[in-house]
Amino acid sequence: MLYVLIGEDAPDRLDARMTARPAHLARLEALRDQGRLVLAGPMPAIDSADPGPAGYCGSLIVAEFANLEEAERWLMEDPYVTQGVFARTRVHPYRKVLP
Repeated sequence: MLYVLIGEDAPDRLDARMTARPAHLARLEALRDQGRLVLAGPMPAIDSADPGPAGYCGSLIVAEFANLEEAERWLMEDPYVTQGVFARTRVHPYRKVLP
């Protein structure tokens, strides 16, 4: 089943985000290589594709997992969580309708 994983950045954690980014991307690339990743990306803190020092307010991932517990565990083991980038996280089942 698909799940949406949302992480909301803690204030002033842009440097931590940039430090953790290579390991975070490696985990996403593994999901992609397994054919389980639908989409993933950061949410800029301002209305700009390149927010510069304003940074990001969080990230969104849609991926396939066996169940909710697996999706939650995957997110809790992500470097953005373990290195304190995200202040809050949420995981919800997701049903793709379009396109």
